[in-house]
Amino acid sequence: MRDLVKIMKALSDETRLRILNLLLERECCVCEVMQVLGVSQSTASRGLCALYDAGFLKRRREGTWAFFSINTEGMAEYYLEIIGAVKEAVEGNEMYKSDRERLRQLGPVGSHCAQQVASRN
Repeated sequence: MRDLVKIMKALSDETRLRILNLLLERECCVCEVMQVLGVSQSTASRGLCALYDAGFLKRRREGTWAFFSINTEGMAEYYLEIIGAVKEAVEGNEMYKSDRERLRQLGPVGSHCAQQVASRN
């Protein structure tokens, strides 16, 4: 029952649903989520952590960067059904479509992060 509560809490926030929508497209890092959704680093990080803690996401590290993607390995069937329901629910929504389009415009995974680092130096 605790898992169900954690799952429902993770999905009860629009920003987290928007993050999940992006990750249904492809793997993302925190700065890509920030850029696409126009949110602060703390908001993006908290949203990613809530989805990760609920079991929806997996994380891989590359140097100082953390990349998140949908966790489909070893997930209970109901997790996959919930993810499918979320995908179906947001598919036609203009805001979610716009988010996906902005993500596509960023280019390959991590390329936005590399551009940010280069612009600081």
